[in-house]
Formats: sequence, C-alpha cells, structure tokens
Amino acid sequence: QAQLAESGGGSVQAGGSLRLACEASGYTIGAYRMGWFRQASGKAREGVAAIGPYGSTAYADSVKGRFTISIDNAEKRLYLHMNSLNPEDTAMYYCAADRTMSPRASLDVSAYNYWGQGTQVTVSS
Repeated sequence: QAQLAESGGGSVQAGGSLRLACEASGYTIGAYRMGWFRQASGKAREGVAAIGPYGSTAYADSVKGRFTISIDNAEKRLYLHMNSLNPEDTAMYYCAADRTMSPRASLDVSAYNYWGQGTQVTVSS
C-alpha cells in the first residue's frame, strides 16, 4: 500500500513563494503519474498540476506560469514550486499518485488511487 506525505506548506504574503514536497513509501515516485491537488474551504478538490511517467505535465489555468511540478529522482520526491502566490491559492494541498501505466498527466481527481494527508498553504493579502 502506497503512503504519501506532503511537507512545505505554510503562511506567506501575496507575491511570495513556497515549495511543497511529497515523499512516498511503498511507491516509486516517477514510475507512474502523480499530481498536486488543492481544496479550499467549502470548495471541491481541484487539480493544480500533474506529471506523467515520461515527463508530460499539465497545469490548471489558474496556476500556469506560476507553479511548476517536478520530480527529483535522486531525492525521490515530487515537488510543487509555487511563485507569485495570491490569496486565491489558499487551500489544503494534496499529493496524489496512480499505479496505472497511463502516460498522460491528469488533473482529474478520479485518476488517482493514493492520497497524502495534505499540507496547508495560506496566502495573506
């Protein structure tokens, strides 16, 4: 059973940056597609960024040009680099992983089998 653990959340002012990290046990990061999702209070969980096993990426329109998803194979971590944060980015952020061999990066919640507990990101104006 794969277990995912996020870290790196926190409180920042608008315009600031954060880097989220996801580590895994019982799962090989990079072997299958993975993604970052977020859920703001009272809203549905939404896909933010995803990466396929061959490096394809996908981003929500709201974060394009500001967020970057990456994998560090040496550290065996999935990252989400977040720049130019604004209050609308405030949410719990989740790492998600899949075990299918689909090559396509996906922002669809239903595409993922494994989820971390989340890390809170709060952006103040």
